[in-house]
Amino acid sequence: MADETDAVLLEAVRTHRGRLRGAFLLGELAERRAVEDNVKRVVGSLVLAAVVCAGCVGTSLVLHALAEQEAAAAAASTGAAR
Repeated sequence: MADETDAVLLEAVRTHRGRLRGAFLLGELAERRAVEDNVKRVVGSLVLAAVVCAGCVGTSLVLHALAEQEAAAAAASTGAAR
């Protein structure tokens, strides 16, 4: 039981020191969480915007290629009919 108590005490001290070190280096916990959360949101928004833009460009490319192919087929059939 003494070993368990000592391990709990050492873990508590380790956690406390880690929190103090983090507060000293990075500021208060509430400020760090707000910044980290906002950074995650910005990165997620940028990734989502990039995926949407890529989808739009891909759709436009495919529709343009199909329209050109259809126009070429119509021109070929019109030329062959004459």
